[in-house]
Amino acid sequence: MPNSNSKLHSNRRGGREASRRELVSRSLQSAQHCLENQDFGTAYAHYLLVLNLAPELKTTIKETFQFTLFKWAEELDSLARIQDLFNCYEQALELYPNDEVICNSMGEHLFRMGFRDEAAGYFHKAVKLNPDFADAKENFYRVANWLVERWHFIMLNDAKRNLTYLRAIEKAVHSGSTSVLDIGTGTGILSMFAKKAGASFVYACELSKTMYELARDVVAANNMEREIKLLHLKSLDIEIPKHIPERVSLVVTETVDAGLFGEGIVESLIHAWEHLLLQPK
Repeated sequence: MPNSNSKLHSNRRGGREASRRELVSRSLQSAQHCLENQDFGTAYAHYLLVLNLAPELKTTIKETFQFTLFKWAEELDSLARIQDLFNCYEQALELYPNDEVICNSMGEHLFRMGFRDEAAGYFHKAVKLNPDFADAKENFYRVANWLVERWHFIMLNDAKRNLTYLRAIEKAVHSGSTSVLDIGTGTGILSMFAKKAGASFVYACELSKTMYELARDVVAANNMEREIKLLHLKSLDIEIPKHIPERVSLVVTETVDAGLFGEGIVESLIHAWEHLLLQPK
């Protein structure tokens, strides 16, 4: 009797496997037929089914799936079906989370729609996945030109200014300010000054996704990723102890720019003083 049950279960598994293979085969044929007729939406749906039923085929049909996705996305874009377009890319990235070509394409759509900060994130990820991917590098540099204000480059090359900041931070840290918050960290230079000065705890917040990613790279390149906690947040949104364990003893920031008024930095500083900075006794 046990042998009969085992055989029955085996036959059922074999039947299900045969049905799966048959459905995958038919779906692949249907997808190919749809591509020949330029019915990209239906072809995309068939490929989604195939990849969910037979993930072992991911490598085999990857390029065809990408082609279908991009063609269908172009149609959705032309029809202003933006949410459907994003849904397709999200589905594709669930199947191929580390595909630089899909990330780059998603970034291109976002950039054309005006979501430059979000686009930069996808371009950055594509370059991280494949540093030799020329299209992604070009796209990332292009969007960075939109997002990284020119005064950042002037500021970083102002040796006298940087030395003044370094000395001021060193003086504060040596006087007992051992926990530091850098508001609007940009490239992370002031945070690194604080850490090099001997601060025990350094936190930095940056609202711009592009600058946040850039700061992460700069901090990592200086081997400080474990010593400086970077937060992709506006300072007004920082909560204790959710984001930082306790109030800090020193706040540093760069306020020399028109952004002093446009980005609400005054309100941020007041908030930091009242809620994040240790009050003098």
